[in-house]
Amino acid sequence: MPKTLVVVAGPTAVGKTGLCVRLAQALDTEVVSADSRQLYRELNIGTAKPTPEEMQGVRHHFIDSHPITEPVSAGQYEREALEVLNGLFHRKDRVILSGGTGLYINAVCFGLDDVPQAPPELRAALMQRLETEGLGPLQEELKRLDPVYAETADLQNSQRVVRALEVTLSSGRPFSSFRKREADWSGTAPRPFQAVFVALDRPREDLYDRIDRRMDAMLERGLVDEVRSLRPFRRLNALQTVGYREVFGFLDGDYGYEEMVFLLKRNSRRYAKRQLTWFRNQGDYRWFGGDDLEGVLTYLKDQ
Repeated sequence: MPKTLVVVAGPTAVGKTGLCVRLAQALDTEVVSADSRQLYRELNIGTAKPTPEEMQGVRHHFIDSHPITEPVSAGQYEREALEVLNGLFHRKDRVILSGGTGLYINAVCFGLDDVPQAPPELRAALMQRLETEGLGPLQEELKRLDPVYAETADLQNSQRVVRALEVTLSSGRPFSSFRKREADWSGTAPRPFQAVFVALDRPREDLYDRIDRRMDAMLERGLVDEVRSLRPFRRLNALQTVGYREVFGFLDGDYGYEEMVFLLKRNSRRYAKRQLTWFRNQGDYRWFGGDDLEGVLTYLKDQ
């Protein structure tokens, strides 16, 4: 029987950790995290990193695995994750890959595309425009040149907007055209395992309520203090994300506490919507409710 990678994806707060812990216990296996923020040791509350109690003794790889001062690219994650999987598949027939970072999941399952490097002067020009014009005009240009990528990208992340624009402008092709869409193992990045793709969702009202309650819990646990302690690193890409940007704005005096809470919840809901759009556009996933362990197990048995 071929080794099987069970991919469990879904939006923030949908319940991936809880279901994957129970799934790992049922399959007698371990979990490899595909979350581009939870791997940093310094980011805890704002990333909703699972606690030891929540992991219930199930080993999770790529949780607290890297310092924030050493940024992890998707390519580096691909290499390191495949090395971990190689070791796990010597002991296990099935391993779980779970997270909400679609690029990391695709990197492991399909390999990364050869995205061209843009001329340094083009990046410098775009960064100058960002400083003088602000992010808005760059967002609008990206929407016009690459509406496919703009639909799912975090357009509040200036580095991602600049990266997509520099590739699009220098290559003459939309940035999204460089992303692999193959759903088999016969492409340019063969893998020594088969993959089964599962995604979790909940009714929208339920999901948004869970997001709001999670954010309240984060604030009670000390999110503002965590972000304050990370001020020396605020320019790093890992902190240009929902859950940290909004608190930095509050600490800078741009708005009050209540406005910060509103932005945290609203932007987290928007992020979840982008994640759902990403995974639904992949076309490879079978969808289940966030608590439907039995449904997932039955599907895996059929596969």
